[in-house]
Amino acid sequence: MAIDRGFVERNRAQTERIRALVAGLSDADLLRPVGEHWTVGVALAHIAFWDGRVLAVLDASERKGEVSAQQIDIIVNDISLPLWAAIPPREAGRIAIANAEMLDQRLEALAPELLEQIAVYNVRYVERARHRGEHLDEIDAALAAALKG
Repeated sequence: MAIDRGFVERNRAQTERIRALVAGLSDADLLRPVGEHWTVGVALAHIAFWDGRVLAVLDASERKGEVSAQQIDIIVNDISLPLWAAIPPREAGRIAIANAEMLDQRLEALAPELLEQIAVYNVRYVERARHRGEHLDEIDAALAAALKG
């Protein structure tokens, strides 16, 4: 199947549209609602995330010489890193606590049959302490090393 190479110009035109839009936005504009849950800034972060996803697919595909699209769970950290780094650290802590508390409550209240199905699919979806603990251990070690430093 021959690919219509017109995508090159269409992609460039939308990239230029992003560039022009962002250049003209105030901080207040970036906070304006776009739909029910998004803001202009969130919509831009969404575009960045999914373009990052395709970049990861291209990287892996070029390395292997064939289409190689890893599951999103595997590469989400690499794709999201620049987005996460842009979040003010104190706000990241607040979000981590809020999401952990909300998830703990949801898991505790979940119907046992559904909870079991989810655990069979991926036990780490239920036993969040594993993931949290791994990263908290890394944080503790980094902070301890900084004190010794």
